[in-house]
Amino acid sequence: MEETQQLKAQIDLLQAALDHINQGFTVFDRNLRLVAWNRGLSEMLDMPEGIIRRGSHLEAFIRVNAERGEYGPGDIEGKIARRIERAKLFEPHYFERVRPNGQIIAVSGTPLPQGGFVTIYSDVTEERRRQEKLERTVEERTRALRQSEDWLRLVTDNIPALIAYLSPGPVFRFANRRYADWFGQSVASIAGRSAQEVVGPELFRELEPHIDRAFEGNAVSYEYQRKRPDGTTAYMRSTLIPDMTVDGRTLGIFVLSLDATDQKQAEAALVQSQRMDAVGKLTGGLAHDFNNLLAILMGNLMSLGRMETPIEKDALDRKLSPMLEAAKRGSDLIQRLLTFSRGKAIDPQTVPLAQVIANAGKLLDGSLPPTIALKTNVEDDGIAARIDPTQMETALINMAFNARDAMPDGGTISIGLARTALDKREADELGLPAGLYAKVTVDDTGTGMDEETRLRVFEPFFTTKSFGTGSGLGLSMVYGFIHQSGGTIKLNSELGKGSCLVLYLPLKNLQGTAAGNESRADRPAPKRGNGELLLLVEDDPDVANAVTDQLQSLGYAVLCAESAQDARNLAQDLPELRGVLSDIVMPGQVNGLALAREIRRNRADLGIALMSGYTDWAALSGPESSCEFPVLAKPFADDQLADTLQKILSPKP
Repeated sequence: MEETQQLKAQIDLLQAALDHINQGFTVFDRNLRLVAWNRGLSEMLDMPEGIIRRGSHLEAFIRVNAERGEYGPGDIEGKIARRIERAKLFEPHYFERVRPNGQIIAVSGTPLPQGGFVTIYSDVTEERRRQEKLERTVEERTRALRQSEDWLRLVTDNIPALIAYLSPGPVFRFANRRYADWFGQSVASIAGRSAQEVVGPELFRELEPHIDRAFEGNAVSYEYQRKRPDGTTAYMRSTLIPDMTVDGRTLGIFVLSLDATDQKQAEAALVQSQRMDAVGKLTGGLAHDFNNLLAILMGNLMSLGRMETPIEKDALDRKLSPMLEAAKRGSDLIQRLLTFSRGKAIDPQTVPLAQVIANAGKLLDGSLPPTIALKTNVEDDGIAARIDPTQMETALINMAFNARDAMPDGGTISIGLARTALDKREADELGLPAGLYAKVTVDDTGTGMDEETRLRVFEPFFTTKSFGTGSGLGLSMVYGFIHQSGGTIKLNSELGKGSCLVLYLPLKNLQGTAAGNESRADRPAPKRGNGELLLLVEDDPDVANAVTDQLQSLGYAVLCAESAQDARNLAQDLPELRGVLSDIVMPGQVNGLALAREIRRNRADLGIALMSGYTDWAALSGPESSCEFPVLAKPFADDQLADTLQKILSPKP
């Protein structure tokens, strides 16, 4: 009796615990009879108290639900029978049922080992409503995000710029239509692809250092060029902005690129205008030099003409030597002036700065008034920089002319070259990375500048000269060129104490050499021929006679042709002919390049060289002006002619 009381007490305790659970609970045996339950069952499912008792069959519960319409409309008996049959399978089951009042009940049944099952009933109405609300919120935000992306895509696709985003790798995650088109991709195809695959291995090698620096957290700007599909060259100016977290990690980089082709062309036009202005200033000095050269030639020629007796070789050499040197200097001046005036597209290359300064000095030599002295001080011939040499010469000449204008009563212009090491403090003051630099200084002893002029001297179109005598572009173009070359320019000036412009350029080292300094007497004698028969094609009889004399003095036999037709016939009919030397530009006739190609097709055994008095002969020879033959620039010395002939007449391997 006591044991029965204890068991009843334990069952009552268990029932009390089950009644405090906020879920419904039932246990049915293998005969589908109710064995246990809790109060949550009746409260949650609103079951009549009469059927919630031990021994009630599952069918009674199902019938109450079916008659209340909780399983929906239709055949009540059929719904009851199907549910009883499924229950007899005693399989695990879970489903959610929406009651007519909107309540959502989750039903989870677990079979028992001896048959029957335990069922848990949970009210998940609030949970499902929260979930539906969350799903609606996500859907609305997704729709808003998609709309924002569409707007972003619309905006970026219509901005006249190339925009992209690179993640580590580097891999493209986004690109606007213009960026994708630039590299022959679509907006969809570019996403997810590596930068090297998109831009190509060659261009990627050029861009990779800039990309790496941006991923290190630095904003980077640079320029590059590439060929368009139509073969023209396009110049791009790009800026990379790192996408960084608060703790300093770089998630990716934003890419903004602008087509700078038109700007480059405008800059080239300004440089050419500035160059031609400098040419105008140089012309007076060059005319003076040429008058002196002509005086040497005419004086010696007239002296030779007045001689009535044979002249000794030493005396003849004394007359001829200054004439040859004068002619060579005149040719050199013309070549430099033409190169300077025509200029080139920006063509950075590693060049010795001492040579650039020397070239500029030769152009300035006769262009400064006698009251102004030009001095140069080069610390080391091995100092070099990666620059466009023509633009550097232009910069030096412009600075020298500015110095000249600041010394109306005369003075001294000094151009210096030295190497210098900038520590971090000095480099930061100049806006440069610390390291080694080539330092070019242009000093004058002129009037100097006041503070207002010093502050504005590098502004475009600013000039202190009277209207119509200065463009105001000289120093601004120098400033832009030096910065474009990776350097900077510093100005020191005081009123009455002259001015000093200091150019800093990233240093490149070259081995010092004395090449080019050897005297004519030290040069080896030109190589001579062995009587080989050459065809000379030249329409000017005087030039033809002079070149014939040169060829014969070098040991060659010469036939002359004044026209392209004569040259064709002789080349075809003379098997003993060994080579052809032809002028390129022959007015009214086939040009020498076309003639040379025609002869080469018919006589592959002939050595062929060309000559021209035009430095820009290619522009006169038509669109197919690339030349596969050696070209001699008139006038040429015996050693130049001999070297060229040896090259074209040497046996082919």
